[in-house]
Amino acid sequence: MEVGVIGAGKWGSALAFAMSEKNDVLINSRRSRELLNFVSLERILECEYLIITVPAQQIALWLEENFVFKGQKILVAAKGIEASSGRFLNEIYAKHVPEENVAFLSGPSFAVEVLASLPTALVVNSLSLKTAESFASLFPSFIKTYTSDDVIGAEITGAYKNVIAIAAGICEGLQLGKNAAAALIARGLVEMHRFGIAYGAKNETFIGLGGAGDLFLTASSSMSRNFRVGLGLAQGKTQDEILQELGEVAEGIGTAYALWRLSEANGLYLPIAKEVYYMLEGKSPQASLRDLLSQ
Repeated sequence: MEVGVIGAGKWGSALAFAMSEKNDVLINSRRSRELLNFVSLERILECEYLIITVPAQQIALWLEENFVFKGQKILVAAKGIEASSGRFLNEIYAKHVPEENVAFLSGPSFAVEVLASLPTALVVNSLSLKTAESFASLFPSFIKTYTSDDVIGAEITGAYKNVIAIAAGICEGLQLGKNAAAALIARGLVEMHRFGIAYGAKNETFIGLGGAGDLFLTASSSMSRNFRVGLGLAQGKTQDEILQELGEVAEGIGTAYALWRLSEANGLYLPIAKEVYYMLEGKSPQASLRDLLSQ
């Protein structure tokens, strides 16, 4: 099968590598790169199967300016909620692609480990079982795939875990101990579940690969860029300083702003996410810790 990957960062490159075990893979990004099988945007949009890794905060504009629907099936491999509007990715894609042609990837998957062909298990989520199964069949032998129709649950777990990972990085940076780290992740899962149920997600998604699995991974390792954002905040660095050092997109930042917006608009109780937002806005981690412990 011919598969087109849009986005040549670490995650896009890892997915292109993985998919090349069974498929002919083409790749494209905003900037031309000296990569094997790098092609023009026009050429890659001819592929029947597209994997798009464009970050959540950039995808609306990218679709408006670049995408032409030609019946393609799309696997969304980014995770986040649009900060400026609170829109989920499925809402953004719905303006450009029929919902039965779109799937969303979830589960624990550090790019560096995928590039090393280390085993993991992922979920392809789509309202169309046919679309989910077709994408699931493209994955390599070292990735076990499952399918689900809980699109909103996959989106929420994939986005929310990055915010909890920022909080976990702060916890590590402040040297609060393993008890605190475990308590934070557990309460983060509860908070994520509470938010998801409010939007119609399924209970089982939160204890599966995209929920607990991806949360435990992202919130427990400095391999996670969002975890490293938290480490920077604990050291008193500003958001701009952290992003400059990181040199990569950290989806948890935009999602924290989106969750704050949604919690304020809808009266949702999201104490960890809101404190992450406040710390990104300059509140001291020590003050946030005091406030979390008193709630």
